[in-house]
Amino acid sequence: MTFPKNFLWGGATAANQVEGAYDEGGRGRALTDYTLAGSVEKSRVVTFLDENGNYAESIHMAEKLPKGAKLHIFEDKYYPNQKAIDFYHNYKEDIKLFAEMGFSIYRMSISWPRIYPNGIEEKPNQEGLDFYRKVFEELKKYNIEPLVTISHYDNPAYIDNNLGGWANREIIDLYTKYSKTVMEEYRDLVKYWLTFNEINVELMIAELLGHSDKFDRKKAYQALHNQMIASAKTVINARDINPDFKVGCMIAGFVCYPLTSDPKDILLAQDKMQRNFWYPADVMVRGAYPYYTKKLWEEVGLEFAISEEDKNILKEGKVDYYTFSYYSSQAVTVNLDEAEISKGNFASGVVNPYLTYSDWGWSKDPDGLRYILNEIYTRYQVPVMVVENGLGAYDKVEDDGSIIDDYRIDYMKDHIVAMDQAIKDGVDLIAYTSWAPIDLISAGTGQMSKRYGFIYVDLDDEGNGTLKRSKKKSFDWYKKVIASNGEDLD
Repeated sequence: MTFPKNFLWGGATAANQVEGAYDEGGRGRALTDYTLAGSVEKSRVVTFLDENGNYAESIHMAEKLPKGAKLHIFEDKYYPNQKAIDFYHNYKEDIKLFAEMGFSIYRMSISWPRIYPNGIEEKPNQEGLDFYRKVFEELKKYNIEPLVTISHYDNPAYIDNNLGGWANREIIDLYTKYSKTVMEEYRDLVKYWLTFNEINVELMIAELLGHSDKFDRKKAYQALHNQMIASAKTVINARDINPDFKVGCMIAGFVCYPLTSDPKDILLAQDKMQRNFWYPADVMVRGAYPYYTKKLWEEVGLEFAISEEDKNILKEGKVDYYTFSYYSSQAVTVNLDEAEISKGNFASGVVNPYLTYSDWGWSKDPDGLRYILNEIYTRYQVPVMVVENGLGAYDKVEDDGSIIDDYRIDYMKDHIVAMDQAIKDGVDLIAYTSWAPIDLISAGTGQMSKRYGFIYVDLDDEGNGTLKRSKKKSFDWYKKVIASNGEDLD
């Protein structure tokens, strides 16, 4: 193995999926607090009162709330993110377990409504600031470097419900005030920052829904522009706050193969990669919109003149490194009558006959990780981190309490080998944070039964359980991997 001596090994979580304590410590509401659980067959939905005061739902992240909607929590419904796995009260125990595995880095996020409950307050919530300070100090005690995502699917609900979300340019200033607050507060405790989690996800949703009357593709591009301006401003501010800060982008991994050698399939795959994967990173890493922007905007009827001020902000606020998630790949074809549609998430495409698939319809493709690492580094020539990678699976607790998750070990082993091969290819890969080191609420389905962790949490899909933590077989395996810097994968 060729992992560099200073390679950073660890794991990744998100505040809305682990913290819980949604109504403690002065925290405001996030959209996930109003989101029910789903499954591989059923979409997660946000609950609200319609204009007549009746119960109503909209698909989480995919459908806009109708006019007159008022987000509402119903007592007879279970909202899994409200409780999550209660990292808020158990962070010391969890971080101690991360340290036992040998983590040198832990990717986590800050909940925006825990700092600014509605996003519009003049002063931050001191209890929220104090909580994250304690978390960072606990990480420092074990020499674990925090990698902090400033926004990870955790907007204050007020912004989405009352201000129109990111399509409203006013949100840029609210976000930059928030990002500046946390960077100044933790300037001596955090070095590595990410501005937005999987900033391209809304583009994938737009691609899936097409011209649905419940999703405005034009607004999706406008919202993304505003997020990228906010990101660039955050990078600029970061350099003033602490010159040692490193700020990166975070892109949802999207590897798209042509299903056949039909040139039309090859062109389709190229187009999908441009519109779903390369587009935001081209702006955030290179500092300017790519040439194919005009085509994408014309498709949705967007006449959008970028001001010289915005162009300069994007150019000055280029990120320092590139991070992305990687779980699976997809295949596409123009001949859909001859292909089987995958049952996985919105980026699953058609079934690739050369790959196997998980219970949630996600392909297992470690070669795709090596491939996309090379493509990313060829295109951008900046340091790269894989900040999400893991296998969601059903785990069985044996009579003696053990959890033999060899399927997870095999998945991760293959992807670590792929990273090693990419490093041998010449890719400047500097960190790996698995998703997730501890079982948490699935973002896509809201389930606990879709488990990723090396650490088992006693909690089921209905919110029942003791929340007791216990080690799976993969815990000791990953501990050995880290101790050997990737050498010992057996």
